[in-house]
Amino acid sequence: MSAAEPVIGVLALQGDVREHLITLAGLGVTARPIRRPRELVDIDGIVIPGGESTTICRLLDVFDLRDPLSKRLGEGMPAFGSCAGMIVLATSILDGRPDQLPLAAIDIVVRRNAFGRQVDSFETDLAVEGISGGSMPAVFIRAPWVERAGRDVQVLARVGEHPVAVRHRSVLATSFHPEVSGDDRLHRLFLDMVITADGR
Repeated sequence: MSAAEPVIGVLALQGDVREHLITLAGLGVTARPIRRPRELVDIDGIVIPGGESTTICRLLDVFDLRDPLSKRLGEGMPAFGSCAGMIVLATSILDGRPDQLPLAAIDIVVRRNAFGRQVDSFETDLAVEGISGGSMPAVFIRAPWVERAGRDVQVLARVGEHPVAVRHRSVLATSFHPEVSGDDRLHRLFLDMVITADGR
């Protein structure tokens, strides 16, 4: 592996950390779990996994990660959030706890558990703009949707009228869990974003 290849961090506070690490490793890149501020220094992009968004937001403060992660994101470090990760990256959360503070890395308002509870989880085939090879399997588990997207945010996919995949510059977010579907095309898209952002 050459030194020019990106190193991707996966926020490892809670959720589908292992699944993202395995998917990224399958693409031949170095992927590391991130739990401490010093571990943010040497990564080129970060994945915020699906899980429980209130817990992840709280643990960002417990592990003193909020400020250094916000700083790296503000400097343009690419990020990819799936399900809870979308909520954590959002500007504003509807139906969240009053003390649940997102990172405001992408200009979206999200609604938590918008598709219903655990028993309402579902899988569907979804066409995603910018992803070649036909539709991809999308697994929705207590998933959010985007209630409002900022003017410069690109909507990549919808379920009905609701955006479920969005992108702005170096930030990608999905309501669903590509890390559990066996389809790595969104991770490939994210890696392309990381390489482009770094000018590799």
